[in-house]
Amino acid sequence: MTNEDASSQRQACGLSTDARFESLLAEVCETLKELREEGVEGFRCRPESLAAVKAWGRLPVASQERLEDIRADIGACTRCGLSAGRRHIVFGEGNPHAELVFVGEGPGSDEDRSGRPFVGPAGQLLTRIIGAMGLSRERVYICNIVKCRPPGNRNPRPDEIETCLPFLHRQLRAIAPRFVCALGKVAAQTLLETERPISRLRGRLHRVGDWQVMPTFHPAYLLRSPERKRDVWQDMQLLMRGLKPRD
Repeated sequence: MTNEDASSQRQACGLSTDARFESLLAEVCETLKELREEGVEGFRCRPESLAAVKAWGRLPVASQERLEDIRADIGACTRCGLSAGRRHIVFGEGNPHAELVFVGEGPGSDEDRSGRPFVGPAGQLLTRIIGAMGLSRERVYICNIVKCRPPGNRNPRPDEIETCLPFLHRQLRAIAPRFVCALGKVAAQTLLETERPISRLRGRLHRVGDWQVMPTFHPAYLLRSPERKRDVWQDMQLLMRGLKPRD
C-alpha cells in the first residue's frame, strides 16, 4: 500500500487530517489496553489487514495536537444552540502540561463576560482550594464540559454535552494529565459515563483511560452548603497524595 492509498483510505473514513487520524489511533490503543486487562492476548488478522497496519508506520506522523490547535478548530462555534446566547467561548486556561485538570460543567455569567473559566464567586473558592493544596491556577488547568454558558446557568442538556465533549477529550489528550478533578454532578457523570449521584462517586479515584478521575462537589454547591467543604478537602487530600513526586 502506498502513502497515497493510505491517505485515500483515511479520507474515505472521514479522517481528513493527521489530528483526526491520531485521535482514531489513540482510541484503538485504549480499546486494546482494556481488552488486555480483560485477558485478551491476541487477534486473528487477515493478511490484508496486517498489510494495512504495517502501512500506518510509513505515514507521516504529525506532532501531538496542541491546545491552540483545538481552540482554532472550535472557532466561532455554532454547533449547538448555546452559541445563540453566549458572549464568549470559555475554552480553558492554565498549564498546558498540567498533572491536574479541573473540569466543571459550564461557564456562568461571570465567565461568559470574561471568557475565562471559574472567575466568579465559585471560581474564587476554587482558587482558594487550589492554593490550600500548595498549587496555583498557573500550575493546573481549568476548563468545562461545555464551552458556552447555558441560559440561566441551567445544567447543559445531553445534546449540548455530546456536541462539546469531543473537544474536552482532545484537550485532555493534549495536556496528558495524571489526574482529573470532576467538579459537580454533571462533570462527574459525564466523565465517568454513569448516572450515579455525586455523593456516591466522590471519596475515591476512578480510572478512566490514562487518567485518574476524582469526582467532588462543585464550588458553587459549597457556597450553598458549606458543611460539605470537609468532604471536598478529603477528596483534595487524596489528589495531593497522588501528586507527590514519585521516588
